[in-house]
Amino acid sequence: MAEDVRPPVCIWEVSLFSSRLLEYEVWTRINARGLAQDLGDSVSLALARIALIELAPPVLERVLRPFPSPVRTLDAIHLASLSFLLGRGIKVELASYDARMNEAAVALGFPLFSLS
Repeated sequence: MAEDVRPPVCIWEVSLFSSRLLEYEVWTRINARGLAQDLGDSVSLALARIALIELAPPVLERVLRPFPSPVRTLDAIHLASLSFLLGRGIKVELASYDARMNEAAVALGFPLFSLS
């Protein structure tokens, strides 16, 4: 909402996946700013385009092991979701502007989506 950067339009042309955590993060920010009435429908439509990975033990088990670089808890959950998908042969790339998250993903051998 106050970001200076935006992903390329082509991001909406590929299949999108995220931890269900994304849904909670987005709605927490929308509600905290009192924007649910104005943006609620648009947020719901955008989230509906993203396949959400449940926060289930088979997905989250990766969070319990060390990461090659320090990560925050929420980032660890997103990286665990990516690991879960890649481990099942689903070709995915991490799309993130967060340098720490990207660093951890690269160290794990995960591909990055070009956001430039």
